[in-house]
Amino acid sequence: MNIFFVSLGCDKNLVDSEYMIGMLQANGYTIVNDETQADVIVVNSCCFIGDAKEESINTIIEMGEYKKKGRLKALIVTGCLGQRYQKEIEQDLPEVDAVLGTNSYEHIVDAVNEVLQHKHYVNIGSLEGLPKLSTKRCLTTGLQRYAYLKIAEGCNKRCTYCVIPSVRGNYRSVPIEELVESARELAAQGCRELILVAQETTLYGVDLYGEKSLHHLLDELNKIPELYWIRIMYCYPEEIYPELIASIKRNEKVCHYLDLPIQHASDEVLRRMGRRTNQQDLVQIITNLRQEIPDIALRTTVICGFPGETEEQHEELMGFINEMEFDRLGAFCYSAEEGTPAAEMPDQVDPEQMRQWQEAVMELQQEISCDKNETRIGQETYVFIEGKTVDAENVYVGRTYRDAPEVDGLVYIQTSEEILTGEFVKVRITGAYEYDLIGEMM
Repeated sequence: MNIFFVSLGCDKNLVDSEYMIGMLQANGYTIVNDETQADVIVVNSCCFIGDAKEESINTIIEMGEYKKKGRLKALIVTGCLGQRYQKEIEQDLPEVDAVLGTNSYEHIVDAVNEVLQHKHYVNIGSLEGLPKLSTKRCLTTGLQRYAYLKIAEGCNKRCTYCVIPSVRGNYRSVPIEELVESARELAAQGCRELILVAQETTLYGVDLYGEKSLHHLLDELNKIPELYWIRIMYCYPEEIYPELIASIKRNEKVCHYLDLPIQHASDEVLRRMGRRTNQQDLVQIITNLRQEIPDIALRTTVICGFPGETEEQHEELMGFINEMEFDRLGAFCYSAEEGTPAAEMPDQVDPEQMRQWQEAVMELQQEISCDKNETRIGQETYVFIEGKTVDAENVYVGRTYRDAPEVDGLVYIQTSEEILTGEFVKVRITGAYEYDLIGEMM
């Protein structure tokens, strides 16, 4: 039987998909890349914000059409949308034959077996503990030689705009020994860059070991010979702690790169968001990081148009971004999610106003990024090669330690030499765009 997988949403969802694919392959199922050849389609869904929810629903409907015009026998929905809207899916999307929740993907083989016997299957399960995984992941990013390592599940923060605690549960860390074993398996599959992800990586270990333990994990991962880079994503700024900074400095494989989602810079907006920082805290945290690690690259995200946000507060955010000069920044329009406190707040911002503010933030960041990139012309750096471009002859594309895959910039290198994907090559930067760089081999 052939199974086609659609993985939507974040990189944490992708890890779940890779485990499900691994389990299915271990049980004799064939994973195909063409939905028209599938007997079963699995949509691992997302519902973090409105756009993600809409994409998930549209994808389910689109995949369901293959029941009418193809060989498709069953359609399975897993992930956040299934967890949050199981009853609505069963009521409004009759083409769906099975629903699994976010903490139930270990049952994917049972779900496939049941639907192929024309039985409806639902397993939402509890949001406690972690799935019991009896097989290896199928690494879908293997050709690019990087992989995500999900170090924890869920979140305890309860930001007023966020549905994650309700669809993923409270914070649960994966034990260090299990993560190190997984990392060794990924390295054995050719992974050279390991990207640590969780809803919040900086709280890793508090529930298991009684203290923040990300620095201990980094110390162990740094010992894996095949790994070249270790990258940390999703560090809540208020949870950055001295031992973590020291670990980044002493472990040579850990990239001098942190993703710090600040969400805003106005004290009042941050308070209404339920965030744990104010603007002065953020200035101190960022300043300290740059003093301790002078070559660190900092990425952040902000929300535009949170309920009650004023023009003055938007300008305050713009001034903060201009002053802090983040290396990477993404801006998103606020999405009102039912069941969250923010969705019930008065003074919801007009969508057109949100969009204008979001565009203004990104225009400012484009200028900052361009200026920063121009200062890099003439510098020498190592580049992780991701492959060859399809639209230009003898041009390779890669990333520096300052760039996470999918979200940050690229380096374009023209050379007649053959370079393998996953190689690290030394490059001199010769040109700069707003977000990308041009380099030459050394």
